[in-house]
Amino acid sequence: MACLTSIIEPLRAANEIAGMHVFDWQVISESGARTTSSARVVFEPDAKLENVTTVEMLFLLGAPTSVFENEKQSNGTLRRLDRHGVILGAISGGVFPLVRSGVMDGYFCSVHWCYEAAFRSAFPDIDMTDDVIAMDGRRYTASGAASAFDLALRLIEDRLGADIAHEVACWFQHPTMRGEGVRQRVPMRPTAEPDLPKLVARAAALFADHVEHPISVADVARAVNVTPRQIERAFKKATGQSPTHYYRSIRMKAARQLVLYSKQSMQSIAQAVGYTSATPLLTHYRNAFGVSPQEDRKQINSFRVQGDVPLPPA
Repeated sequence: MACLTSIIEPLRAANEIAGMHVFDWQVISESGARTTSSARVVFEPDAKLENVTTVEMLFLLGAPTSVFENEKQSNGTLRRLDRHGVILGAISGGVFPLVRSGVMDGYFCSVHWCYEAAFRSAFPDIDMTDDVIAMDGRRYTASGAASAFDLALRLIEDRLGADIAHEVACWFQHPTMRGEGVRQRVPMRPTAEPDLPKLVARAAALFADHVEHPISVADVARAVNVTPRQIERAFKKATGQSPTHYYRSIRMKAARQLVLYSKQSMQSIAQAVGYTSATPLLTHYRNAFGVSPQEDRKQINSFRVQGDVPLPPA
């Protein structure tokens, strides 16, 4: 719901400020039936997806696990719209069904940080960015609700100029319009410093690049041309953790994304974060988050409207 209103409301305000009806929109669902958001607010669609013909842009909203009821027909509709020059896009988890439709081959997209591991696992051949928005040809993607507002401001600026876009932002007390190249803000771990020393940052980047295929502290030390002992001391001083524990926290973060935002089995998730079996994953996961992966998945499902549909991030 936040993603939907965050792109519509700025356009409505732009029409009002400009004194003309520049932007129009309609809410579309696959079947044309009413849709209940994760906030339990019901929306009455204006149109059925297969009947859409004249839109200039079409944005998908949904969860990472969202799939069309009739995938062949609905994915075909998206491809048909693409052939007719329609700009296709997605907000937050809507990028998953957009990619599944087959229209993102050769394009890159913005992916919310909490879905990154699940996205990489599902679509290893699709280029992604952690920028708040990505505009690649006729593909527009926004990482979350606030990013959708930024994308709307960009559309307003393109049609009505920077002054009106700025006034719209001020109406909603949106501090600044973030564009392409602006990275998402990601929650910091309490034990990590915002600005890591160069040695620790280089080592941490290597750890982050080797989630599925683990790398040893000795290998990292060789890669950055220091001794393992120097790595140990640097991490302890900068983060309060050993490099091994820091590395494990990165892998557990990735595992949690897969637990919460995918339907993969525990064995598959274990392999995706570098374990040969689920047993050590279960132990390390409980130590990191205080619950088992199964309990964590069940707990977040209790906040969802139906089935395995995650709450969209704000």
